[in-house]
Amino acid sequence: MVRRPSASYEAEVREHRLAFSRGVAWAAIALILLGTGLDYALYPDQQLLFGQARLLASILMLGVILLMGTRWGEARSLELIFAGLLLPQAMITWMIAQTEGAASLYYGGLPLAIFASGLALPFTVWQNISFGALSILMYLAACSTHPETFRPNGPLMVNTLFLVMATAVSAVCTYFNERARLNMFRLKAEVAASNAQLASTNRDLAEIKGQMLQQEKMAAIGTLSAGLLHEVNNPVNFCMMAIDVGMEDPAARASASLMECLADARQGMQRVHHIVADLKKFAYRKADSEVQPAHFLFEKALSSALRLVGHETRGIRVNCTLPGDTLVSGDEAAVCGVLINLLGNAAQAVHEAQRQDAAIDVDASWQGERLCVTVRDNGRGIAPELLGRVFEPFFTTREVGKGLGLGLSISYSVIQRHGGTLRVESSAGEWTRFMFDLPRAT
Repeated sequence: MVRRPSASYEAEVREHRLAFSRGVAWAAIALILLGTGLDYALYPDQQLLFGQARLLASILMLGVILLMGTRWGEARSLELIFAGLLLPQAMITWMIAQTEGAASLYYGGLPLAIFASGLALPFTVWQNISFGALSILMYLAACSTHPETFRPNGPLMVNTLFLVMATAVSAVCTYFNERARLNMFRLKAEVAASNAQLASTNRDLAEIKGQMLQQEKMAAIGTLSAGLLHEVNNPVNFCMMAIDVGMEDPAARASASLMECLADARQGMQRVHHIVADLKKFAYRKADSEVQPAHFLFEKALSSALRLVGHETRGIRVNCTLPGDTLVSGDEAAVCGVLINLLGNAAQAVHEAQRQDAAIDVDASWQGERLCVTVRDNGRGIAPELLGRVFEPFFTTREVGKGLGLGLSISYSVIQRHGGTLRVESSAGEWTRFMFDLPRAT
């Protein structure tokens, strides 16, 4: 016997069984009605009676087809077609009893249904054997009404043996048909599993490719920022020195407005120095395999990120609510990159929404040994159908040339390496909130 998986296999072949069962039922109705020609040729005196029997069997078979169209019948299509095929067998054996018993030519219709059950229907082996056995029993019962032909050395024995052989052939066909269906199901399952594995591999490759592109981009920025730091530091230091000398001049000290201007200039030079230093630190990140977790203040990483996205958050109120202790463990440069990405996306969403009260809120609080961070904006939000795709590599809603769609994917991986999860919630047209957590420094 064929061993087969129950639930998945049955679900796979249900539609196949239903379609074939309906087809065989319609074919049975057609053959039953066409048999009126046999009645006219063989027994014209009983044509009316046999015609009524054929009409009744066809109506009952039609009822079986209608039942298979219901939810109850779909789940029992094999049982219904099994009972339906017994209708023409019962009609034929009744005609045999009404005519010549074992000598009746109507016997030829019985093997047709038995062969059909083995070749065209998705019966099991035992269902096919049961169908053949019931057909044989009905045939013997019909022949017993004619004692003159109900003897072993005549048509009765020959016809019965043919019915037994037809049942055996149909059972063999059913066995191999079932094996073929099971093998096809297994092949489809293997192909589906291979496709799923291939899709997973493609996603991994896309993520690796995205990370490599991001690393190359950061390396280029790092080289540029290192050059900038070297070239800018000298004039910045010169300006700082000149400003300090100017602030010591008695004439400058005598003018409050001049001292204020010199202080603003000094603060501006310090900001330039900090921005270039932050850019170098962020861009010169080590490979993930080379990074050793270190203790750092989250507020320091946040300050660096805010300075680097200062041009994007211009005109937006940024509110930061942090606990007194923000000492966490991990890769400061990588976390800074995550914050830059989240703050940059938030700023873009707020600008596109054209809010008058444009705001980005950054909140952090300790929950056990994890610092939970939330970045919320009151921008345009994310559509529900896109919410589940925001962390996919290369997925972006920006115009062509304005983003590769890698930032959130890489940010997700960064937070994952820190033992946390990057999550998103949004209300389309109102707000978006990203949340992640970092481990406490121990």
